[in-house]
Amino acid sequence: MRKDRIDTFGTVALLAVMLLLAFNQVIVKVVNEGLQPVFFAGVRSVLAVGFVAGWLWFRGKPPQLRRAELGPGLLIGTVFALEFLCLFMALDLTTVSRAAIIFYSMPVWMAVMAHFGLPGERITPLRALGLVLAFGGTALAILDQSGAGGQASLTGDLFALGGALGWAATAFVARRPVMAAVGPEMQLFWMVLVSGPLLLLAAPFFGPLIRDLQPVHLFWLVFQASVVVTGGFISWLWLLSVYPASTVASFSFLTPIMGLALGWLLLNEPVSAQVLVAAGLVAGGIILINRRA
Repeated sequence: MRKDRIDTFGTVALLAVMLLLAFNQVIVKVVNEGLQPVFFAGVRSVLAVGFVAGWLWFRGKPPQLRRAELGPGLLIGTVFALEFLCLFMALDLTTVSRAAIIFYSMPVWMAVMAHFGLPGERITPLRALGLVLAFGGTALAILDQSGAGGQASLTGDLFALGGALGWAATAFVARRPVMAAVGPEMQLFWMVLVSGPLLLLAAPFFGPLIRDLQPVHLFWLVFQASVVVTGGFISWLWLLSVYPASTVASFSFLTPIMGLALGWLLLNEPVSAQVLVAAGLVAGGIILINRRA
């Protein structure tokens, strides 16, 4: 049953999902040392097909691919593939903190798409101000070329921006009538079913598939396919189906802050003052996007 505002359960669930997704970026950074990023993303999706199908069978709703869902299903799977091709490449080329700030500008792009394509989610003057602030923060993060790998990070930053646009497009398609009707589990099944082969086909164009593969990389690969994709993504899609899209998306402002902290704490990544200001602008902008008039 859809709700017009977030409640306590939704708030707690969103906080848990955002923390998992922030930690997920550290995992991707680590596994990229053993597997080429696009190949890693493709294998993750292929493994996730089994986990998601198993979850659907456990729920008594085995996967069913209907002809009416074919077009939207192929579209959401293709956009999902582009989203994670961009994100995994971004995390290979730039720091977790920078990628988190730029990637989690997604609510900005989601608000714009929702304004034109989803009923009842128009951009008000207050939301417009939030868009300006968050966009400025994203631009500031991209322009800041200080810190580790700074001179080489612009490509990674642009990949992160492409990932943000892809995530917003995925959420937008998920809220359109055909995909909204199938529910979050089948939405995710379409995403991993289509994205896996596409990413594996694209992978050879991004370099050798295997780097310095170690058992720890395989552990985190399975963790990604099971806990992050099957657990985290289904939860996020379910929350998106129940609460207003812009509200769910706006909680993403917490993840760049968590990403900054985890990148600094676990990977010893430097964090410049300009990146902190960028994170503040993005967070402030997304709060305004979510604020009621």
